[in-house]
Amino acid sequence: MEKAVTLEDALALVKQLSLVDKIRLIEQVAPQIEKELITVQPQQRASLRGIWKGSHITESDIAEIRQQMWSNFPHEDV
Repeated sequence: MEKAVTLEDALALVKQLSLVDKIRLIEQVAPQIEKELITVQPQQRASLRGIWKGSHITESDIAEIRQQMWSNFPHEDV
């Protein structure tokens, strides 16, 4: 059974390559990465439309919370 190659192992091997071989490696790996990025489907975002539907928040609830939030705010000019 073969041991899986870690990123650290791969980087250690790449550091041993000559500059020309590093460039060749990039030329071969870049198209593979590009192909994988194209095939990855972005996750669809959930719609926020109707997120508050069914909640019963009134203007007085908002005013009360706002008053609580601002009660500890310093009122003096700096």
